[in-house]
Amino acid sequence: MAWEVKGDLIKTRWAAKVDPENVLPEYPTPQCERKDWQNLNGLWEYAIVPKEQRDVTEFEGEILVPFGVESPLSGVKRVLTEKDRLWYRRTLDIPQSWEGKRIILHFGAIDWDSEIYVNGVSVCRHLGGYTPISVDITDALNGAVGNELKVSVYDPTDNGWQDRGKQSLTTHGFWYQPTSGIWQTAWMEPVSLTYLKSFKMVPDIDGGNIAFRTEIYNKSINTSITVEVFDADRIVATATSKLDEFNVVLNDMKLWSPEDPFLYDVKIIISENDVPVDEVKSYVGMRKFSMHNDKNGTPRLFLNNKPYFMNGLLDQGFWPDGIYTQPCDEALIYDIKTMKDLGFNMLRKHIKTECARWYYHCDKIGMLVWQDMVSGGKEVGLLYAGIKPNIQTHLGLKNKFKDNTQKAYNKLSRNEKEWRDQHEEESFEMMDALFNVTSLCCWVPFNEAWGQFDAARVAKEVKKYDPSRLVDHASGWYDQFEGDMRSTHIYIMPLKIHRPDHRAYVISEFGGYSLKTEGHTWCPKDAFGYRMFKTPEQLTSKLEQLFLGQLLPLIPKGLSAVVYTEVSDVENEVNGLLTYDRDRIKPIANRVKTFNKRIANEYERIGILDLPVEETEEAETTQE
Repeated sequence: MAWEVKGDLIKTRWAAKVDPENVLPEYPTPQCERKDWQNLNGLWEYAIVPKEQRDVTEFEGEILVPFGVESPLSGVKRVLTEKDRLWYRRTLDIPQSWEGKRIILHFGAIDWDSEIYVNGVSVCRHLGGYTPISVDITDALNGAVGNELKVSVYDPTDNGWQDRGKQSLTTHGFWYQPTSGIWQTAWMEPVSLTYLKSFKMVPDIDGGNIAFRTEIYNKSINTSITVEVFDADRIVATATSKLDEFNVVLNDMKLWSPEDPFLYDVKIIISENDVPVDEVKSYVGMRKFSMHNDKNGTPRLFLNNKPYFMNGLLDQGFWPDGIYTQPCDEALIYDIKTMKDLGFNMLRKHIKTECARWYYHCDKIGMLVWQDMVSGGKEVGLLYAGIKPNIQTHLGLKNKFKDNTQKAYNKLSRNEKEWRDQHEEESFEMMDALFNVTSLCCWVPFNEAWGQFDAARVAKEVKKYDPSRLVDHASGWYDQFEGDMRSTHIYIMPLKIHRPDHRAYVISEFGGYSLKTEGHTWCPKDAFGYRMFKTPEQLTSKLEQLFLGQLLPLIPKGLSAVVYTEVSDVENEVNGLLTYDRDRIKPIANRVKTFNKRIANEYERIGILDLPVEETEEAETTQE
């Protein structure tokens, strides 16, 4: 049977343009781009068998990679349960021009427990549905043509303990359709015997340089690395070193910000005995994220050594046709650009990672990113530690709940050490994968207590691993008094400032104002939201009251950032500024732009930008 988009619910306008012969054709990792590569997206064979079955010889049909098997765009649209195993198969042909090279196979993400076989040889097993996989398959190849590639996937979704985000086998409330299997681009590329395996760039606007940390495979005493930094076609900085860590001095630098998202192009060349053997294209933005006190002693978030108000939105990254996977690159750009055009400057990527190109577009367009770690274990119940979470959320209450005991682990669904260790391993893998993203300014280890454990310790370790970014260690509930932000969620109830401490005060979720849009709602009879309105005019008026009447007066009192819920509707949840199919902007756009402009200008109006700042001293972690 020929591939077709399955399902009869709403879809984006891009779904009809998906071509099985040319699926997501763009280079998948713009921050580490090589000249030669082969896209492996397209139609693969698939089979769903009992989980115990460790090999498959007969396949059921074709699936469109990289769309999860549950999605309409996969052409399959079947739910994978804890009793199932999903198998993929295709052949690999190696171009003649790659002869003598090592062949690296990449997957942007496979959810969840995957094993990769080439010609019957297991070349990699990987746990984790949100981090990239790269493996050298050279030694498993049998010549250049007709190599068999198989991928085995086990994914129990909410019947397992693994990190899974908002996925559920049954859509209900704030939990949505699952995504199993390959859900980001698959590709392969040739490299030399010595090549750049990974690198990190740390912009230092105060020191006027970029710190490079590199990992070179098969490095010798004759290996050197050269970095060239470009402003358009002009080289503005260069350095050559044999060390793994070195700096590139950048004079008269241009800074990156949402208002001026300037990026330098970067070329990295690996040489053996001064002969180039590997070349990678990348880019970097010079920016600095920090938290300081202003002259009045109020903690504020800073961008490039100036107070900066972050006015953002919750972004869950779901699509009605691809679920976790966008139908095309244009769809990614549309979400980001539309929110920026409405006057927002930040997106909080909520309990999910995205493909590398989403972050690239945030860098290019100029949109700050807060990145959540991915939650796992059982979903949030009605009662944790004797405190009703809905009251905790709506009132932004502070509490004395300690999350570092076995009793707490059990209550918060991180019972076993193996589960906690796996979560940390995946979280730091994610940090490595996203480290060079210019726009990423904040890590969010835990959200609303779901799967939370040892948050104070985790916050310190995240900050130590990446001191260049902010940390919101426990967004919404169960504050352990660490990180750079005191972070509350306030729905339904009026916005307010809570008693300040040594951290910047942020409202990391609020709003949820809802509107059903006829013809553009996933399932109208099941649609819900925090506060429902009937018309775009009514919705817009209430948004103006919320932002100008409640939020704006809190900025002089110390409010440093907000995250409005949310970018788009998600399935039955109609809290979005966009419909789920991205066909309608629900409020009146020019009025949203107008009130966001007033929010953006508030620091200037109250004189915060003109105040000298005090360095924030390290504070003892105390509990109230």
